[in-house]
Amino acid sequence: MRSVRRRRLIAGLLLSPLLSGCFASGGDASSADSPDGGRLRVALAFPPAERFSPYGADATLLSRLGVTEGLTKLDANGSAAPALAESWKRESGRTWVFTLREATFQDGTDVTPSTVAASLTHATQAKPAPAALTGVTLTAKATGNQQVRVTTAEPDPVLPLRLSSPGLAVLSARAYEKKGAVSPVGTATGPFELTKVNGTTAATLDRFDDYWGGRAQAPGIDATFTADGTARTNALRTGEVDIAEAIPVSQAASLDEGTGRETATMRTTSLLLNTTSGPFADEKLRAAAREAVDTSALAKGVYERHADAGQGIFGPALTWAEGKRVTPSGRVRAADPKGTSITLATYDNRPELPEVAQVLEQQLEKAGFAVKLEVREYSRLESDVLAGKFDAFVSARNTMLDTGDPVSILAGDYTCDGSYNLALLCDKKVDQAVARAEGVADTAKRQDATMAAEAAILGTDAVVPLVHQRIVTGVHASVRGAMLDPYERTLVGTGTRP
Repeated sequence: MRSVRRRRLIAGLLLSPLLSGCFASGGDASSADSPDGGRLRVALAFPPAERFSPYGADATLLSRLGVTEGLTKLDANGSAAPALAESWKRESGRTWVFTLREATFQDGTDVTPSTVAASLTHATQAKPAPAALTGVTLTAKATGNQQVRVTTAEPDPVLPLRLSSPGLAVLSARAYEKKGAVSPVGTATGPFELTKVNGTTAATLDRFDDYWGGRAQAPGIDATFTADGTARTNALRTGEVDIAEAIPVSQAASLDEGTGRETATMRTTSLLLNTTSGPFADEKLRAAAREAVDTSALAKGVYERHADAGQGIFGPALTWAEGKRVTPSGRVRAADPKGTSITLATYDNRPELPEVAQVLEQQLEKAGFAVKLEVREYSRLESDVLAGKFDAFVSARNTMLDTGDPVSILAGDYTCDGSYNLALLCDKKVDQAVARAEGVADTAKRQDATMAAEAAILGTDAVVPLVHQRIVTGVHASVRGAMLDPYERTLVGTGTRP
């Protein structure tokens, strides 16, 4: 029987009130050369918006900082790979059995089938539900020796992919002790543990020595959350941080050679139009907005060729998409805007987006719209967008972030019941096309159905794909093992060190 590891209750208890109110890497270097004793200093673009809840946007922060894990993870090819589950098999159309590895939570308790089943059950009861569970009814039960049986209401051929979502991280029983809140403090399984949070500006993480995947080489991480891209770049340039994510493309050329690492990603920047209320409830005005946009000018100008002109919801990083793309049909004839007033919003955490919005403002005004532009930090904007308070919104979305399954992103972002439907789209034909794709198990046929659903969505003009991004991450020359992940789920791991 496994021993119960040393508990870290003091740090967790001190932090809990604050919270409740694999891919490209480098070579070898000694961490002893770091002025901070080998601790990694990381500047992230997005501050925690939900007090580090694992069920919303903060789930990715926890994943990128090496705090949380799920039963599975994505490999470099986008396939499901072992994480807390070392293997799995499909018992029937609706049932899968996952065999767990021996692992320990950061509070010293063992990862058991019952704790895993309970954690997944809590995720199914979250309001709103994690994006990976959009349209999915799931139950989990402990069974046999180190096994968890997961059953879905309808057959789900990509369940192992779904369970790789950062929003379905496995936490210990202590995470759920406080009613109405979920705390990842000392309750996760990753190589690093949250020990201190300074509001939405900084966090301290310490190495979790009993991590099942081996002891991390860095003793901890000092993370800062800096929405301003120039400030992140300057912090890297002056040696204040070792890694800075989302370097503005306008400053990438100013970095020392080898410091700016460009990664092709699944991220598409899009113009989303409010289909429920305001001017863009009129599909003819949505068509006018689409026709006004020159995507090549954005790729060449704003992104300085660090992006490709928008072709669809899925870009070239999803290698099979282009050869299967379907031309949208049934689009209506554009109407003359005749000075129609619209409010266009975006956020400044990703430094190019305000400039994208400014160029769109000019293009839309040239087409006859009167545009009011609003820019805020993302955490102060999302709820208003979901509530339909803007007519148009510029967003950069990683289309494979939530589940690794393209169909799931379409269900979450563009169906009537989608939990992240920023365009507030509710179209019967779209829902039917997405539902057909969800039911296909064969890989090639599922890809075909995915692109047919994409075409149905584009045909509504609810979304105008602008560019497909290549992200520039700033990595100090001394850093080794930075994880430049095209899925943007990981940034640091056991081998990352300054």
